[in-house]
Amino acid sequence: MKIKVFQDYQTLSINAAKMIINQVKENKQSVIGFATGSSPLGIYQELIKDHQENKTTYQELISFNLDEYYGIDKEHKQSYYYFMQENLFKHIDINHQNINFPSGKATDINKECDYYNQKLRNNPIDIQILGIGANGHIGFNEPGTDMESITHYVKLDEKTRQDNARFFNSIDEVPEYAITMGIKNILAAKKIILVANGSNKIDAIYKMVKGPIDSSCPASFLQMHNNVTVFLDEIAAEKL
Repeated sequence: MKIKVFQDYQTLSINAAKMIINQVKENKQSVIGFATGSSPLGIYQELIKDHQENKTTYQELISFNLDEYYGIDKEHKQSYYYFMQENLFKHIDINHQNINFPSGKATDINKECDYYNQKLRNNPIDIQILGIGANGHIGFNEPGTDMESITHYVKLDEKTRQDNARFFNSIDEVPEYAITMGIKNILAAKKIILVANGSNKIDAIYKMVKGPIDSSCPASFLQMHNNVTVFLDEIAAEKL
């Protein structure tokens, strides 16, 4: 696990984005795993800027997203599909047929999870982008998630719902369930980028890097991967 500490969020985002840009330039048919939330937003802004200024193309890129809320339509303004459209996809030249998401409105959840797992097996991820929750979750793999987990239906931790309530009118509107890639899916990526900044991530980052490999901090399973780069600002890295 490589730890890279930067003075501020913008600088870490610029450097993390370079890994994605270089990957896409080396292989136009790269498979990238995307994450939502505030942590990767800086990366996406840099990808858009590079696309506009340097004409880096994403026409042949295949994308997979980590997770999606269950029970809301993809056009809902708080769906992760909508988030990715607004914050990245509609600003680059990606072929929308190559965008992959678990369906938050699937009527047969087990069938949807099996379908997504099969697509992931057929399209090995070159780089998976991750954030980290204050409770150590990656994707929506909450504390207690098994290392062998694959795409699954999950009841969200109350802490996660509280953290995400700022995006909704009230916590009552935050979905209680989601579909998420499992730990095993994430660890199958050839490279992993994790981005974190701010004081609310200090403890989670410490447990991820220094703590035991344990399901109480799902991000700690990343210690078992041979190509993880962690991009931190100085605040998030305070305990390391």
